[in-house]
Amino acid sequence: MRDDNEYDIIINGGGPVGVGLAIELAQRGHSIAVIERYPEPQPVPKGQNLTQRTMESIRRWGCEDALRAARTIPAGKGIGGLTCYGTLLSDYHYDWLQRELVRPYYATDNERLPQYATERVLRARAAELPGIRTFHGWAGESFAQDDDGVSVTMREHRGDAVAELRGRFLVGSDGSNSMVREVAGITETRRDHDKKMVLLVFRSTELHALLERYPGKAFYNVLHPDLKGYWMFFGRVDLGSTWFFHAPVPLDTTKDNFDFAGYLHRAVGAEFAVEFEYVGFWDLRIAVGNDYRKGRAFIAGDAAHSHPPYGGYGINTGFEDARNLGWKLAAALEGWAGPGLIDSYDAERRPVFESTARDFIENFIEEDRDFLDTYHPERDRAAFEAAWAARAEGAPEVNSFEPNYRGSPIVPGSDTGRPSAQGGHSFEARAGHHLAPQPLSDGRAMFDAMGPGFTLLALDADEDDVRAFEDAAAATGVTLTVLRDSTTDGRAAYGARLILVRPDEFVAWAGDSATDANAIIRTAIGH
Repeated sequence: MRDDNEYDIIINGGGPVGVGLAIELAQRGHSIAVIERYPEPQPVPKGQNLTQRTMESIRRWGCEDALRAARTIPAGKGIGGLTCYGTLLSDYHYDWLQRELVRPYYATDNERLPQYATERVLRARAAELPGIRTFHGWAGESFAQDDDGVSVTMREHRGDAVAELRGRFLVGSDGSNSMVREVAGITETRRDHDKKMVLLVFRSTELHALLERYPGKAFYNVLHPDLKGYWMFFGRVDLGSTWFFHAPVPLDTTKDNFDFAGYLHRAVGAEFAVEFEYVGFWDLRIAVGNDYRKGRAFIAGDAAHSHPPYGGYGINTGFEDARNLGWKLAAALEGWAGPGLIDSYDAERRPVFESTARDFIENFIEEDRDFLDTYHPERDRAAFEAAWAARAEGAPEVNSFEPNYRGSPIVPGSDTGRPSAQGGHSFEARAGHHLAPQPLSDGRAMFDAMGPGFTLLALDADEDDVRAFEDAAAATGVTLTVLRDSTTDGRAAYGARLILVRPDEFVAWAGDSATDANAIIRTAIGH
């Protein structure tokens, strides 16, 4: 019987990423200890946008319906975005972050709700799983590792009690000031933008009335020439009264020396009654750990990468860390991981974040700065309106954001390139890319039919090839689910008869025949 203080995995930090990882592992039959200092989620409305890919993970974790029921904007009211020039009420605006454009490539819809609401749903799901024990009101203080595992010392957050836990592996999902990262000696690369940002949470029914002219919108980005590409950003917390806002402020700004109501009025372009609930500040910087692993210790989420909340990438990137790391840790615990599988977590996830920061977040700022410096309606209205219309017609921030593991050491047949956040959505089954699910001919949803391990889609495939994969999986201890179907209907777009899909729904390999199924399986698990 397992000792009460011994676990397969210890997770320091029980925010959404840490709890999501705990669910991923517990559903695979492993014992998890989650150390979390706050008994209740912190009521700051960040991390609102959840992509379709994130919602696929929420679905895998068994709580999609509960999460959608927890949304704070009523269903059917719309959760779209808007970009405006100058002020929220200006004549120049267009739809922004239209995630519905890529909906056909995913198994479910995107969602929007405050991070604390997402966290409550995940906590409730974790409480249903017997393999998870959560230590609320405790914080990890230090750890030491040896050849067999990790010993973690934790202390009561508001007390003096100290306790020790023992685990095979440790994951720090403990935020940008991560204890796990610091004690492990993982250094960071930082890029400071020398900007102080304010986060305001406020109530205003009058602002809701002013913005009824934009039906179906839940977040708003204001571009103003004075801010040189940095945003004034509004988001609805609910429909009718509560909002959050972040924007640059002077470096010497405090809660007491700045006219925050006036700043809001300037951004909106009208005066309205406002009641503040929270005023906080953060420095605009991008940071990434120079390694996501040291021995048996790993970092994920904000502990591994932090950046400004531009475009809703933070929580979604953290959830993908959990999906990527979860099945690999499970493979190590179950004895079928090759020597390179655990290292592939860093090899796949770190370049994706670096690309997200460089090619999307910082690129947003640079492109907006260039536009605002070049075009101005009072200087040349015709040129401004032509350029503004061109921006309105494109949606590169959605269409080209397609995190992928092309070139990963565990993706056979993908020898060139490097994992990146940049790509393009396609129904073709491409090694290293997320699989766009298609319904099976018997009516089942493809992702729901997949097993917990690897899945082989065999579409009018030769049975000898199928048996070769089954034999290779058996020889390596890999759980393999085979889904036999035809290449008719939407499945023809895959362009392959055999598709090996990883536990995180990314394609490991695709082709029409298997010349060496054993080599394909062994590469996919890090041999």
